[in-house]
Amino acid sequence: MSTGADGLRTHTELVRDADRPDSWLLVVDGTPQSHVDLSDPTHLDFEYVRRLGHVADLLAPAGQPIDAFHLGAGALTLARYIAATRPGSRQRAVDIDADLVAAVRSTLPLDRRSGIRVGIGDARTWLAERQDARADLIVSDVFAGARTPAALTTVEFFTDAARVLRPGGVFAVNVADGGRLLHARRQLATAAEVFAHAGVVAEPGVLRGRRFGNLVLVASDRPLPADDLAQRAHRDPDMARLVHGEDLERFVSGARPVHDADAADSPAPPSGTFVR
Repeated sequence: MSTGADGLRTHTELVRDADRPDSWLLVVDGTPQSHVDLSDPTHLDFEYVRRLGHVADLLAPAGQPIDAFHLGAGALTLARYIAATRPGSRQRAVDIDADLVAAVRSTLPLDRRSGIRVGIGDARTWLAERQDARADLIVSDVFAGARTPAALTTVEFFTDAARVLRPGGVFAVNVADGGRLLHARRQLATAAEVFAHAGVVAEPGVLRGRRFGNLVLVASDRPLPADDLAQRAHRDPDMARLVHGEDLERFVSGARPVHDADAADSPAPPSGTFVR
């Protein structure tokens, strides 16, 4: 048992993946949160993490080090991927669950040369303490069980992320939603309130509201590498679409940005959604 982002006790397991040697699943309260292949950190098993990987790949020329902040450490899957594909990168991760971090460090140890540092704390408070223009990439992937805490969904939070990013930096958010996608649409409206450019990558079935799933929100003060990101999404084993530009305006039409005063946790997934 450990303490999650909502301050409640959670049940955390690290389970071996029977299908891949030296691979592990991090499961929190029955929801798979991370997958790590210790032998090959470039293998990204979860669909949404592969999409975050595409974002990291397109952020700078191949192999060039970056500075990345990870809000929600999990098993550090994306941080390990960036360390492997962009050696010399400086990365900071934060998670409120000290027991989870200790378990990951013990069972899935990091290479001392990885450039990854992990801290314990509340993600929003931690970000607020960072200096201006410190990161090329900020990834927000924080869940209390299977829901994103309200404080990490607002214009005020997104504004702080924009402050901490360098010019041209990218803010990427793992958004979970389904049905009419009311939460996802409001998150994109929130991003548009803060950033000049935004888009979302997800499977067509999720975008059409046919099933609950993950959408990767991407935002920046500069134009996104839309063509390359769309191609990578399309070629992914779990084909996805990039929605941006006029299509995004239609997708978001009528949705209001979220502010601290009216924020709510993301919707809970239907029972059995994330059973693997």
